[in-house]
Amino acid sequence: MAAATMPAMTDYAIVAERLAKRYPNGTEAVRGISFRVRRGEIFGILGPNGAGKSTTMGMLGTLVRPTGGTVTVAGFDVVADAREVRRRIGVAMQEVGVDELATGREYLVLQGRLLGLSRREAAGRASELLELVGLEEAAGRRMGEYSGGTKRRVDLASALIHRPPIVFLDEPTEGLDPLARNVIWEALERLEGTTVVLTTHYMEEADRLCDRIVIVDHGQIVMEGAPRELGSLEHVYLQAVAA
Repeated sequence: MAAATMPAMTDYAIVAERLAKRYPNGTEAVRGISFRVRRGEIFGILGPNGAGKSTTMGMLGTLVRPTGGTVTVAGFDVVADAREVRRRIGVAMQEVGVDELATGREYLVLQGRLLGLSRREAAGRASELLELVGLEEAAGRRMGEYSGGTKRRVDLASALIHRPPIVFLDEPTEGLDPLARNVIWEALERLEGTTVVLTTHYMEEADRLCDRIVIVDHGQIVMEGAPRELGSLEHVYLQAVAA
């Protein structure tokens, strides 16, 4: 039997080595974690509140400056080449920030224009994404009338407006009802060729969407693998964070 071929470094969209974040008050939010995310996969970061998930996402997205280790995104260092990283990523964080006076379509077109698309490109892309997230009928309504789940779908669409090769989603379905959550899951499943990194504490979400996951607790990785290889993900998760 031929030996398995190891992925080349060019196969990875993200490479984190001993990544760490210590805040001025002494809090160690992330304690030297290392992982690699392959191009085109959905990679999940799981863990309880306070485990370091959001801080890790902030460092990957250049929003939080690491105090130790290195991380490259799309081949660029997040500290030395932060601007190049930002050009290649889409980000949707836990707090949804939208213009409630704009319609869904207007908001997406504006985001596209701010990210360098022509008016025609932005309008076309907005139409594609409104269909992707199931908001064609709500596209002409002001976002102040939207439910929390609908705003979350617009936020996801805005992260994708410029066709970034890498997307970071921090708790993308937190607080949503099952129907709204399923709509977002289906939208993510329809993405092709996009590398997605998401944080979640929903076991069903990780099991359905993720090709691979890491479980973090107290700023450290305590388990890593593909959900199908780990067995009952809920059982594995509870064991990992209780150890």
